[in-house]
Amino acid sequence: MAATATVKAVTKQVQMSPRKVTEVASLVQGRTVDEALTILENTPRRAAQPVSKTIASAAANAENNNKLDPKTLVVTSVQVGQGFPLKRFRPAAHGRALPYKKMTTIITVQVTGSEKVKKVKKPAEAKKTTSDDKKTNKPEGEEK
Repeated sequence: MAATATVKAVTKQVQMSPRKVTEVASLVQGRTVDEALTILENTPRRAAQPVSKTIASAAANAENNNKLDPKTLVVTSVQVGQGFPLKRFRPAAHGRALPYKKMTTIITVQVTGSEKVKKVKKPAEAKKTTSDDKKTNKPEGEEK
């Protein structure tokens, strides 16, 4: 039986309100990676792009770093948190400046899948080298 593993990817400082990103993230939780990316591709919200990039990054981490089978990957959790707000000022009447905050978001995606099945290779028979093989392995320009 193949072992399962959990892999995560984090995207920080997404300049979007966490509330807006949470609505999009709830669409894909518990689905396969391919299905989640298809849903986000067809979602007409600006928050769909950073969520899909984070899911794609988690899938790439699972496939390349942890050797998991990409067909078995499932999005187990999508957590959306508040990042550091950017403090800005807006001009107001009588030469005043009113402060406001631009919200940022931290997106954390966890993906679970099973390991790729390793194919057992049969040991190859010992190859006998002959003098003809040695002659044919030389590049053509080196004959003297």
